[in-house]
Amino acid sequence: MKSFTVHKGVAAPMDRANVDTDLIIPKQFLKSIKRSGFGPNLFDELRYLDEGQPGQDCSGRPLNPDFALNQPRYAGASVLLARENFGCGSSREHAPWALDDYGFRCVIAPSFADIFFNNCFKNGILPIALDADTVERLFQAMYAQEGFALEIDLPAQVIRTPAGEDIAFEVESFRKHCLVNGLDDIGLTLESAGAIRDFEAAHRQRAPWLFDRIR
Repeated sequence: MKSFTVHKGVAAPMDRANVDTDLIIPKQFLKSIKRSGFGPNLFDELRYLDEGQPGQDCSGRPLNPDFALNQPRYAGASVLLARENFGCGSSREHAPWALDDYGFRCVIAPSFADIFFNNCFKNGILPIALDADTVERLFQAMYAQEGFALEIDLPAQVIRTPAGEDIAFEVESFRKHCLVNGLDDIGLTLESAGAIRDFEAAHRQRAPWLFDRIR
């Protein structure tokens, strides 16, 4: 998993509440358990004017000019500003996969659905919950300034705006440790690989009959 320490990126809006995981990555595109390849279908229903099909080359599809991610001012955005209850709906982990594959490293919103929130941390994305008034101020500043970029400092737990404002945010210490060090569940397990091997060796000596049929 990619680590997250300090990230600076252009912010883009998802200016609606209750964005569910089917809007983030529609169900017809859930054809793979790989973590890559979902970016072209991120927000597919809003992003394109036609109805996409699994495996379709998206390069020739007609774009919706009113959708923010299709507008030049938000090109290359890696920070998503959203409204309350972002990521609600089904528990599909493909939602953070699609965000990550597109290039988003951080989502800022007043609130998140619990499962989506947890899945973000497991996939190298930092979800930040701020009060609604602060999120509204960020939306207005972003709309007023083309190329509006935010610096997200996870070790310091601070968002730095172009105006020089520092906005503190909370993050649970264990999740912070995992993101800073790029540790998903597998990575956490491998940190204890030596202890696991030692336990297995000792257990084999204590109960060799359990291993008689293991070759």
